[in-house]
Amino acid sequence: MQPEAVIFDIGNVLTRWQPEAFYDRVIGEDRRRALFGAVDLHGMNEIVDAGGLFRETIHDWAGRHPEWGDEIRMWYDRWIELASPRIEGSIALLRALRAKGVPVFALSNFGRYSWEEARDKLDFLAEFDREYVSGRMGVTKPDPRIYAMVEADCGIAPDRLLFADDRADNVTAAARRGWRTHQFESWEGWARRLVAEGLLTEGEAGL
Repeated sequence: MQPEAVIFDIGNVLTRWQPEAFYDRVIGEDRRRALFGAVDLHGMNEIVDAGGLFRETIHDWAGRHPEWGDEIRMWYDRWIELASPRIEGSIALLRALRAKGVPVFALSNFGRYSWEEARDKLDFLAEFDREYVSGRMGVTKPDPRIYAMVEADCGIAPDRLLFADDRADNVTAAARRGWRTHQFESWEGWARRLVAEGLLTEGEAGL
C-alpha cells in the first residue's frame, strides 16, 4: 500500500545546513576551528531548536564569549546564509507531491522563532500541509516522543508515513516506530524512492 503522507526534514533535505562551511567562507577555516573549539555553537542551536528564544539566546552566548561575540552573532544576523543554498531538486519533489494531492508534512529540529523568521525568506516553508517544528513542540528528534506526537496529531498509521531525514539517528528512531524511512543523501535518491513507492512517476520526479 502506498504511503498516505510524506514527511520532510528541512536541514540538508530541502536546504543545506552546514554552519562550518559558512564560517570557513567568512572567517577562514583556522579561525572557524578555533571558534567551534571554544564555543559549542551546535549546543547553542539545540537550545533554540528546543524552544529557546532565537535572537536572545544567540546574543546571550555572544555575551558569555566576548572574544567571539561578533562571530557568534552572525548565527542570528546571517542565519539564512547558514541555511543555504536551497536544494531545488527536493523543493521540486515537495511541489510535485502536493500537485498529486499527496499530503506533505514538515518534521524538523527548528526553533519556533527562527521558523517564523525563515518563512519570509524560504518560501517553501509555507507549503506544507502540517508543520511539526521542534521549537513549538518542546521536544527534538530523535526523542521518540516527537514521532508519537506526529502520529497522534495526523491520525495516520505509522506504516503509512514516509519520512526523509539526513541523520541516521533520526531515521532509526522513526523506523523503530514503524515509519517508512529514507536517509537522505541526494534529491535524486529521494526521487527514486518516491517513484518506488508509487507516489510519483519518473517524469514527475524529474528523473
